Amino acid sequence: MKARTRAVALWAGLCAVAVAGIGPASAGERIPGPPPAGLQQALEQSVADGFPGAVAYAGRGERESRLAAGLADTATGERARPDQRFRIASNTKSFVSAVLLQLEGEGRLSLDDSVEKWLPGVVQGNGNDGRAVTVRQLLSHTSGIYDPTTEPAFFAPYLKRHQWGYVYPPREVIARAVRHKPLFAPGTGWSYSNTNYLLAGLVIEAVTHRPASLEIQRRVLAPLGLKDTSFPLTDPDIHGPHLHGYDLSGRDVTRFSPSYDWTAGAMISTVDDLARFHRALFTGELLRPAQQRELLTTVRFPDAPAYGLGVQRMEVSCGSGATSAPVVVWEADGGGPGFTSASLISADGERQLVLAANVYDLGADLRGDPPIPPSIGPLAAQRAALCG
Repeated sequence: MKARTRAVALWAGLCAVAVAGIGPASAGERIPGPPPAGLQQALEQSVADGFPGAVAYAGRGERESRLAAGLADTATGERARPDQRFRIASNTKSFVSAVLLQLEGEGRLSLDDSVEKWLPGVVQGNGNDGRAVTVRQLLSHTSGIYDPTTEPAFFAPYLKRHQWGYVYPPREVIARAVRHKPLFAPGTGWSYSNTNYLLAGLVIEAVTHRPASLEIQRRVLAPLGLKDTSFPLTDPDIHGPHLHGYDLSGRDVTRFSPSYDWTAGAMISTVDDLARFHRALFTGELLRPAQQRELLTTVRFPDAPAYGLGVQRMEVSCGSGATSAPVVVWEADGGGPGFTSASLISADGERQLVLAANVYDLGADLRGDPPIPPSIGPLAAQRAALCG
């Protein structure tokens, strides 16, 4: 959704900057430790401000902690717990980038290949030309390809007719996208578009001759032991222990087909699994050095965030005063029906926060209104976990 970046900015309280790359991973196994001072209070503030529940993972060096506040299910009164699953929405994109970068490292494709090379005839018409769009431009959102998930009419089956299991095949979403003219010539601007990552998923399948979801399982989830992370294709339910997701009116929207989001945002995970994945991704465990550099090379356009390949370079404000310099972080985030989440790791790899809460109002987002409750809790959580 076009408003997603704005929405997550409201949630995360971050601003983009240009900074150096991430440092090496901390050595040794991670062990339980006390939570950062103020983090529990920040989660409780988020709940007081309107999120039914909030969960977090925090890491400092080799020590880690898990916290929760509020409710997982407002109907039953079940308490939120850090082990509960939630839809990670656009955090999915960094998994997709990791797989394509691995494939490049193996010599099976180049990020500078055209989309037409791998998906002949898929991006064409109305000024769209797959010969002029590269795989890299898909991953960096510099392709200019339109995103139909910005349109209220697109979500009418769900939000108007309440067909929560309605299925949008990825190729249908792409076909709707190329009925529109490009937003700009490829490589000349930046605009967040879920269509880019649907195409990226199809490229994975064209290169490997296997489903993109299985490639993510084989290359990322299984090697890292992410047993609570899954990639549903059409199933509208979240299975196992999970948070329920809500819109701003309090309606339960947990049951929602992920089909329209596919490789742009269909995955389900936990704060622990997201922390493990992003620690591996940002500290070089998953990629060869050349591809790690590509992951962290950001675009440079006016008004664009410092966006790499499915990830962003940002800073967390640590308040005022001479000793309160901002903390540089690498970040991935997601906002979609019922759930909002952000995963941040400091540029030296020493501090980490994964934060999730169970409100995201898709209808409000499509109207251009804030899709989450206004709260100082998320920024307070980031300062507690990443500053000091």
